[in-house]
Amino acid sequence: MKIPFLDLSRMDQALQATLKDKFAKVLKEGRFSFGEEVLTFEKRVEDRLQSPHAISCANGTDALELALRALNIGPGDEVIVPAMTWVSTAEVVLMIGATPVFWDTDAWGLLRSDWEKAISPRTKAVIPVHLYGMMVPMADLMAKAKKADIFVIEDAAQAFGSFQEGKAAGTWGDVGCLSFYPTKNLGALGEAGMCLTNQKELAEQIRLLSNHGQAQRDVHSLVGRNSRIDTLQAAFLNVLLERFDEFQEKRRILAEIYWEELAGIEGLTLPPKAEDSNLHLFVIQTEKRDLLKEFLQSNGVGTAIHYPIIVPDIPVYKQDGDFANARKLSQNGLSLPLNPWLEVKEVVEVCRLVKEFFT
Repeated sequence: MKIPFLDLSRMDQALQATLKDKFAKVLKEGRFSFGEEVLTFEKRVEDRLQSPHAISCANGTDALELALRALNIGPGDEVIVPAMTWVSTAEVVLMIGATPVFWDTDAWGLLRSDWEKAISPRTKAVIPVHLYGMMVPMADLMAKAKKADIFVIEDAAQAFGSFQEGKAAGTWGDVGCLSFYPTKNLGALGEAGMCLTNQKELAEQIRLLSNHGQAQRDVHSLVGRNSRIDTLQAAFLNVLLERFDEFQEKRRILAEIYWEELAGIEGLTLPPKAEDSNLHLFVIQTEKRDLLKEFLQSNGVGTAIHYPIIVPDIPVYKQDGDFANARKLSQNGLSLPLNPWLEVKEVVEVCRLVKEFFT
């Protein structure tokens, strides 16, 4: 049995047919930038996440950069970033001329609760990353950020559909940044992203920045860039959003199998059952990570490592510090297959193989 980590070609026939119909509709209308599909998608996200302003853009990395620029963060400023994250979180800070200050995480990659110790007179913002779909405790973080008078930019690229205390990931901070990369819980068939904010002036600034600084054609009020969402991707996302809840339920069913079947194995640590998580990834931890990955691969099971090296250990981002938790996760963490296109019997087989490996 070949069990891929993620195979998007497995989309069911009904969904494929609907996506093809949507493509034909957009093709017939001939509107490939902006248009009704984009407006509809933004409004649907606003309603679902209870966010007053949802500004679509080209991808999740751009969303982070747009947020930083809209908050006037730049050269001479510092931004606190977790050591365990995808490189974009730190990349954008350097791109706008500021300095990322890395801080360790907890055992599961979420910004460690004592992050405020990294605050200096130059600190302008903190970027909590909701890693694997699990959310940073935001009430506590927001209180500390308010006391320190710094901005909060949520990296919710992996957390569409995660909620904490009834509030969606991305709606707690000054700006929340989403990614709709194809592998995400709500993934386009290409690149797409979004910024969320409850501040009208900030929303207007982000929208200007994402469209060459123009509120209307040929009237440029500031220096912006081109980061518009593709109309076709917005159209596809409108289709996929209709089945989002169904796919989330499938993730929950499969994750429960992992938790039940793999409980109590010596040498294996399972992720916590976080009620606020959208179950984007199911990451286990073991000191035998590499051997387990090889064993599963030899038996036809695809796995992934998110991420094999922490950002401050990457030469171009090199920074010294105490990153023990993040580094341990990078060495021990292994993502098992978890997506709506898997069958229950496949997850059961993965569990059987994991148990075989440890016994």
